[in-house]
Amino acid sequence: MKLVLATLAVAAASFAAGVDRADATSECRGFQTCVPVAGPWVAVPVARGVPRPQVQWQLTCPRGFIVGGVDAELTDRAIDVWFFGASGSPVAPGRTTSRTIVFVATYVGSGAAAPTFRPHAGCVPASGGGSRTPTSFTGVVPPGKPTVRRVRTVQITATRTISVGCRGDEHLVAAYSARGFRTAKPPTPQLVSSLSARVRVMRDRVVVSAGGGGGAGVVQVSAVCAGGR
Repeated sequence: MKLVLATLAVAAASFAAGVDRADATSECRGFQTCVPVAGPWVAVPVARGVPRPQVQWQLTCPRGFIVGGVDAELTDRAIDVWFFGASGSPVAPGRTTSRTIVFVATYVGSGAAAPTFRPHAGCVPASGGGSRTPTSFTGVVPPGKPTVRRVRTVQITATRTISVGCRGDEHLVAAYSARGFRTAKPPTPQLVSSLSARVRVMRDRVVVSAGGGGGAGVVQVSAVCAGGR
């Protein structure tokens, strides 16, 4: 079960265009040792239907580090951002989070042409995450990790095909793709619309045909797999 965690909540403050300072975000605030990791500007889909479409983007900490804090920069106040966290008590880095973290964004407004957000993670040294006292159940089990997310992030410099698949003992249960832009400032609507990513699901594999983006585009493809050992 995935929980939205108040203690690591994403700061949903509006982003002022042109601000690109090291202290503009707070993912490392309160940690003595912290490595900030920033994602690209991720394009958020715009639609009026219900439910609103979502976009997901995964950030990864360096080896030996886990996610201790998160933040995000938004180009529109109507972008709703949260992230996946594992269940367990107490809420803490290493138990709630791991080396990777997945941000989820939805545009809930009605006027933006090309809303984007940039995710940030503060990575702290891994300390094991503690232990959990086993509990006796009859007919029920505690939450576990029945799925694994297999991800590829590719810089788009020419039209290409990106493929991500499950392993032989796994089966595909969900597929995602996201478009991002490695630019210092938020991308223009014209740049966002120039990057295309067409998704196909072929058995237990996700295949994305991508192109455009003016050399600044990146595409992330995620296959959520279950059934492995």
